[in-house]
Amino acid sequence: MPLFALICSDKPDHADLRQAVRPAHLAYLEETGATVHAGPFLDAQGGMTGSLVVLDLPNRAMAEAWAANDPYATAGLFAEVRIEEWKKVIG
Repeated sequence: MPLFALICSDKPDHADLRQAVRPAHLAYLEETGATVHAGPFLDAQGGMTGSLVVLDLPNRAMAEAWAANDPYATAGLFAEVRIEEWKKVIG
């Protein structure tokens, strides 16, 4: 299956929303079983400012549906979400 990278940027001043929704987001990552790698982007102070999620799914439409149903997305956390097909070369 192809891999898809979700590159997500949080809306400014939404750290409290991120923390409130984080347990549901982590449960979604676990329950869906599509996540290969995931973690937050950090600012200079160590605060979370976005997310990188690599998914193993059959096609882009499924990656888009996964992204749309992520609790972070449904809560309105993200200012922008990019979905890119990704080819693993090293690691």
